[in-house]
Amino acid sequence: MSRLGNLGAKLYRGEVGYDFVGKRFLWYGVSILITIVAIAGFLIRGLNMGIEFEGGAVFTTPKTSVSVAHAQEAAEAASGHDAIVQQVGGDKLRIQVSGIGTAESTKVQNKLAEDFGIKDASSINAQLVGPSWGKQIADKAWQGLWIFMVLVVVYLAIAFEWRMAVAALIALIHDLTITIGVYALVGFEVTPGTVIGLLTILGYSLYDTVVVFDGLKESSKDFTKQTRFTYRELANRSLNGTLVRSINTSVVALLPVAGLLFIGGGVLGGGMLNDIALSLFVGLAAGAYSSIFIATPLVVDLKERDPEVKAHDKRVAARRAAEARAAREGKGGQGHEGEADAEDDSSQDAEPAGAGSGPRRQPPRNRGRGRPSGKRR
Repeated sequence: MSRLGNLGAKLYRGEVGYDFVGKRFLWYGVSILITIVAIAGFLIRGLNMGIEFEGGAVFTTPKTSVSVAHAQEAAEAASGHDAIVQQVGGDKLRIQVSGIGTAESTKVQNKLAEDFGIKDASSINAQLVGPSWGKQIADKAWQGLWIFMVLVVVYLAIAFEWRMAVAALIALIHDLTITIGVYALVGFEVTPGTVIGLLTILGYSLYDTVVVFDGLKESSKDFTKQTRFTYRELANRSLNGTLVRSINTSVVALLPVAGLLFIGGGVLGGGMLNDIALSLFVGLAAGAYSSIFIATPLVVDLKERDPEVKAHDKRVAARRAAEARAAREGKGGQGHEGEADAEDDSSQDAEPAGAGSGPRRQPPRNRGRGRPSGKRR
């Protein structure tokens, strides 16, 4: 068995462990800090919305030797708007300009043909995208998001309990906020692929959280009938028991997404691959973090407000105090008995040196034992 497998087995059996719940305020602080940075990035920089949401035009040139940088400068000069240029097929360019209409599109098309040395401007393919279509996509995405959140809360409240439903909802909002903030800070374009990625990470994040909650539900079943562990300790043991499984699941999911992001998008210029891969990568990483460091500690904080849990924790503390007191008294009694035995041994050892110092100890007489009955002759 590998070292990771051995560690997982030890964590599952409770032989080793890390106090995740005990250090929950550290994780809360880290999450709050990251969330503040993400919200600040969103408010300051905003999201770079694609033409699918703002409207605009997409121009595809025929074979040309014009560089991407020169094409971007020419498109921005012709339109007066920001342009995104990507190389397609090795010798074609895809130029995306947001916020222009039909009349401006024709003007930009002719100007690009002139700058690129293309005789026939119509050979540059122009496609217009209206903002109403993007608004419809955005509205449907928000609608699907809210429906998903409501169904998640209802399901977790039925399958587990309402405290776990609240913790899972907070973890999902945490993951979405961080992902959107990273998009704002990096400046990647928000496309329908981004929306698909955001909706996808909700399922992955929820899966990790449910795995942890399922282990917590099993380990804390009828926990009030025992006085060995508090609810917090049971939650921490459960979290350690599912830790390796959660890490393995997250790493296996992150590896192909990292390939899409850094190789497919960064090296090969994958276009929409960047939009989907970035949201998936950030969301999966944030989901793995929140399921371990946020969801379970939140459940513990909410659960410890329950009077039944408070009473149980007091019984556990009372039992431990009694055991500690009994252990101290046992050690003390053993110490006195040892001292008495030592004194007896020392007095017996000292008797031959001072025979006249006190009465001598006589061995008990065995009268009448082993002697025949009758008169002694």
